[in-house]
Amino acid sequence: MRHRMRRRFPGGRRRSGRFGRGLRRSLQGEETLTKGIVIFDSKYGNTERVAQALASGLKGEGLEVECVRCDRVPMDRLKEYDFLAIGGPTQYGTISKPLEEFLRRVSPADVRGKKAFAFDTRYADERAGSAAKDIQRRLEPLGLGIVRPHASAIVLGGEGPLEEGAEEAFKRIGADLAKRLR
Repeated sequence: MRHRMRRRFPGGRRRSGRFGRGLRRSLQGEETLTKGIVIFDSKYGNTERVAQALASGLKGEGLEVECVRCDRVPMDRLKEYDFLAIGGPTQYGTISKPLEEFLRRVSPADVRGKKAFAFDTRYADERAGSAAKDIQRRLEPLGLGIVRPHASAIVLGGEGPLEEGAEEAFKRIGADLAKRLR
């Protein structure tokens, strides 16, 4: 008889090796997502702060999360994650060039069936556009399931700062996403 490796989670819960990395069984016997990555581009540091806040909210609810700049993401590792949050600054009404290049390199085979969330930083004026809308539009054809509609953090000037409370709001969004992923 084959022995199955068991790992303990905080609170005494166990994960059997047969369920794969990043999955755990809930009390009802359902698999829940536990490993995610927050991928971002940032020109002046505002989007990076929002990405870190989002990751903090996800981690606070027990998810294993990495926060990585889009030009440093090892593309061959995307298949390891159950959840991807992707965001960047709105530049000229749409996605920044580095983030656009990243999205072009994503292989549907590596992300199909995974969960996703799009976010951005932008001006308050709706006419300035939203990178998050465009990011979300590009994620769906890749076979990613959108967990929650995209969200934006408002910047008060070209180089910032962020609107007061934006980081705290994204921490709450991260916690909400974690609950939706369970």
